[in-house]
Amino acid sequence: MKKVCCVLMALALVSGSVFAGGQKAAEGGSKLVYIISPSQENPYFKAEIQGAEAKLRELGYTVQTVSHDDDATKQDQLYDAAIAAKAVGIISDNASATASVASIEKAKKANIPTVLIGREINATGVAIAQIVSDNFQGARAGAERFVELTGEKGNYVEFTGIESDTASATRSAGFHDVIDQYPELVSIAKQSANWSMTEAYSKMESIIQSNRNIQGVICGNDTMALGAAQALKAAGLDNVVVMGFDGSNEARDAIIAGDMAITVLQRAYANAQLGVQQLDQYLKTKSTGQPEKQLIECSVITIDNARKLETFNLSQ
Repeated sequence: MKKVCCVLMALALVSGSVFAGGQKAAEGGSKLVYIISPSQENPYFKAEIQGAEAKLRELGYTVQTVSHDDDATKQDQLYDAAIAAKAVGIISDNASATASVASIEKAKKANIPTVLIGREINATGVAIAQIVSDNFQGARAGAERFVELTGEKGNYVEFTGIESDTASATRSAGFHDVIDQYPELVSIAKQSANWSMTEAYSKMESIIQSNRNIQGVICGNDTMALGAAQALKAAGLDNVVVMGFDGSNEARDAIIAGDMAITVLQRAYANAQLGVQQLDQYLKTKSTGQPEKQLIECSVITIDNARKLETFNLSQ
């Protein structure tokens, strides 16, 4: 009986030392960090994951990478799993600007801080950092080049991302902040393609069937732009100015091949590593040393600098 009691007491001491909030990471307790992201099928999210994983392992953390597949319910279940696993922190490119808030709050109450990368949420004081691309600035910069390449006139189509995604709305607003100043640029269709290449291809195909007089296509991400470009090429429509947003290698190659004209670079890998550094800083000092919301400037990629782009990084 004495032996049993001693074992139970030892187990209690061990379990108590494994996790008692973020500060235990610096004291030699649990070092598990969850990365909760959209699907790695998208090269942007894949680069985020690779950047976060590399930096976490460099800093001595163990990593559990999971995907919410843009499903807020699944994301909430993954947050529950992170809490049950006694993770010390979460790096997330979240599933919904609104629905994600409750999940992040739940982790916060369990003393597990969340750093958001890529997408922001409609709340402050919940995540310890929101590191996002300056979508409005990037969209405006891309739109200025789009206007130039179309000669300030013609019919254009717009494909937006998931409607609940703040980045989708912000990019569209940035595009229109510039394009709407040119009355001879006429919108003939605006549809959500939900960040999907296949959906953009199908919808572009349908639009072409009803109106082949198209001079430009603006898209909220590269995946949709690539789908639209493929549909235009299949229909024999050349010289259409296609613009994406992300700065993927696939978009780079399409620009070099002449199938796309513009993408807007987000530094996915570097931004994810910055998020990890701030999580590490918070776990050690209870402060990231930075404001919660941080906007990272975007860059325009065209044929002029496309060959300098590699894995969401633009060399000088």
